[in-house]
Amino acid sequence: MSAPEIFLSWVAARTNTIRIGHGVVCMPFNFNHPVRVAERAAMLDLLSGGRLDLGAGRGGTEQETSLCGVDRDRTTAEVEEALRIIGKAWQEEELEYRGELIDIAPHPILPRPAQTPHPPLFLACSRDETLAQAAELGVGALVMGFAGPESIARLRGVYDAAIAGRDGARFVSTVVNDHFSVLCPTIVLDDAREARRIGVRGQRFFAQSIGHWYGGAGIPDEAVVAGAEEPARMRAAAEQVVARLHELDIPVRPTSTATFNADHAYGSADEAIAYVERLAAAGADEIMCLIQMGTVPQEACLETLRQWGEKVIPHFRNA
Repeated sequence: MSAPEIFLSWVAARTNTIRIGHGVVCMPFNFNHPVRVAERAAMLDLLSGGRLDLGAGRGGTEQETSLCGVDRDRTTAEVEEALRIIGKAWQEEELEYRGELIDIAPHPILPRPAQTPHPPLFLACSRDETLAQAAELGVGALVMGFAGPESIARLRGVYDAAIAGRDGARFVSTVVNDHFSVLCPTIVLDDAREARRIGVRGQRFFAQSIGHWYGGAGIPDEAVVAGAEEPARMRAAAEQVVARLHELDIPVRPTSTATFNADHAYGSADEAIAYVERLAAAGADEIMCLIQMGTVPQEACLETLRQWGEKVIPHFRNA
């Protein structure tokens, strides 16, 4: 998203209780100077009445990094240093920072956020290494949940093991956030079969897009097929990604085809509830819905939001 604070300010002005989530701000320095992130996020936290969650990520595709001259080899280190600067900027009257990658002369950083000492910090995590990094930095994990509940349970184990083994030396702030938030692709309609068709089709486009920008795969398939054939098309698309990785002599890992797993919260509200219960049992503290995937019609997105708001979320609030 090109201007997330503008959109999130619009959301904050029209709501009262929901959290306002950045998932995520691309934090390599050429994308966003860490102090500017701290200033913009603090303003959004004030405007929302202290409802902001701030997620950090690398934005590591060639499409993204080439636009702003980002050094892809430095993105992981720059994101960690940015989180360290932001945590420091929000807790001191004047920021002065001397780091491995950037130096900042003494400056007052304004405004200060509404939340004390600052909004919760998160890191986008798609690999075991980034989960361990998040735990060691003392920030929450925003986890891609495409591989399903069994994979989520394993990833939760990785995160918890890193939490248990850390000594606090790499913490980016005086406050620690051990929140484990999991992505949940979902389309929920009264017609459960149609919801599954729309959801799986949209996810296939989404997965092929990721394969294109990250792995050099072909352009996403724009063809629309009958619902009964869509799972087969999903499997075929996954096989094409594997073939492409073999062609490029890139190791094929379990995560390589995770985005093509179609077992998610597609169907009725009851089916979505059952899937969320599986994610919760696997260790999810919070669910992040992925709805607007490429080919999904706007009316299906809006109906999914309505069904979650009226049926799925109340089930867990009343449990």
